[in-house]
This record gives sequence, structure tokens and C-alpha cells, in this order.
Amino acid sequence: MEGDDEVVGVMPIHYTNSLAPDVAVLQFPLLTRPLEVPPSAAASGKRIRARIKPNVRKLEVHVPADIRPEVWNRERAAILGAARLGDDEEKNQESKIKQREGEQPRLSEVRLSSEEIPRAGTYMIGVVRNGRLSLHPIAETLQLRPTLTYMDHLSKKKAGRGGEESGSEDDGPPQYPDEVTLDVAKKEKPEPQAKEVQVSVRKSMPDEKNVLGGLSVQRRELLAHIRAEAEDPWEELVYHDGASDESHDAFESLLSKEEQELQTSDNMSIFIHGKP
Repeated sequence: MEGDDEVVGVMPIHYTNSLAPDVAVLQFPLLTRPLEVPPSAAASGKRIRARIKPNVRKLEVHVPADIRPEVWNRERAAILGAARLGDDEEKNQESKIKQREGEQPRLSEVRLSSEEIPRAGTYMIGVVRNGRLSLHPIAETLQLRPTLTYMDHLSKKKAGRGGEESGSEDDGPPQYPDEVTLDVAKKEKPEPQAKEVQVSVRKSMPDEKNVLGGLSVQRRELLAHIRAEAEDPWEELVYHDGASDESHDAFESLLSKEEQELQTSDNMSIFIHGKP
């Protein structure tokens, strides 16, 4: 409170962790409408699906595409569907949507992939009911955006066809920075000329980091994370929308049912400022 601010209301705070550590906040920064199945897809029995890589905490939400003729390009969907099928096969990601015999693959859903958002401190979700505030800790915050890795597969495939036509053995850009190779140009180089160079030696401070070494460590960590994510198998999840009984029961679990008074040994400065 600052200045002449006055207290306008007081309510008791109740804490519960009944669903910990399974409560997460999912953000959809590019979504302009509620997360729901488009009516055209719902009419054909489509529903939202989800899956997770539990060890690396990678979440995907699959939303059926809007297949109305005015917004749906059937030819383009067939091209991108074949690219996604090839991308899934490369990554050993078997699709749960089975195709009929002789049916052409098509891009029938939008896949939203998660990225964890770093946090400072502990986040809580709060629900006010009957004059009291119930708080429940949040395990993680994830932002979900459309994943377009099948476009990389399509570009690589086009580059491969172009290389065959031109007689080049170029297989497209390297997948990781460590795979970069340098080719020596065959043209003649001018003779090097002697130049006077002044060199000074400076002792590095103990706390300075070797830039090249730091980049190498970061690259190894990145590759290790990519490898761990690729090796972690997907586990299917059951998605329930906000109107379902399961969602209602989960929401009710966020409300504290206890009347026991919590005791703390921290002082007020830690509660307000986060430090003594």
C-alpha cells in the first residue's frame, strides 16, 4: 500500500496443493478464438487430442483443421500431409490417425507444441468463492504455438530433387551446427604478403570465460537436449474441454476444503519482498 490507499476488503486465504505437481498454465499467444473443434470438423466426429513426452515435459495439442471449402485448400493439404507423414516417419512418430487403404495423406490437424516459460518465484492460481481466496501452486507455464517441422521436411525434399537434377551432391543444410563442413575453394589464391604486426599479451582474469569454449558447451547441451527429446516416447493424453464433468471436478479440486490454520516461521519482509 502507498500513500492514502485504504483497505476496501479483507478475505481469508486458503492454500491447497491437492493437484500438485499436475497444474500448469497453458498460453496460446497466436490463438484468436477459444480452443475448440471447428464446427465443420465437429460435424464429422473430430475431437482435440493431446500427447506428452513426460521426461522432457514436451506437450502437444492437436486441433482438427477447419475444412470448409472457403478456407480449405484440398490440393495444398495433400502436399503438406505427405510432408508431415514423412517428417513423422523420420522421427519415429507414428500417427494415431489411421488412413484407409489407398487414401492420400492430408494435413487434417494443427499441432500446437509447447515451450516452457522461465519463471521467477512461485506462481499460484487463485479462485475466489464464498468470500475466501483459495490458492494452488502452478508447476509450470507453457506457451503453445503451431509446429511446422513438416515444412523443413518439404524444403529438404525439394532441395534433394534440385540437387539430383543439377548433378549436385548437396543434401541440404546441415541439421546441427556441429555437422558443418568447410570446402576448400579450388581457385588460385594470391601469394601472401609479409606485414608488420604488433602483438601484446594480456593475462585473462580468473572469472573470464572462454567464448569459444562457452559456445561449444552450449552447443553440446543443445544437442543433448534435442537427443533426449527425440528418444523420449510420446504418451497419449485425454483432452477434456471446459464444459466436461472431468474439468468441473478438477476445478473443484483447486478449492481448499481445510480449515486448519497454517503456521510459518518467516517474517513479513520475506512475504512482501521475497527476502529478509
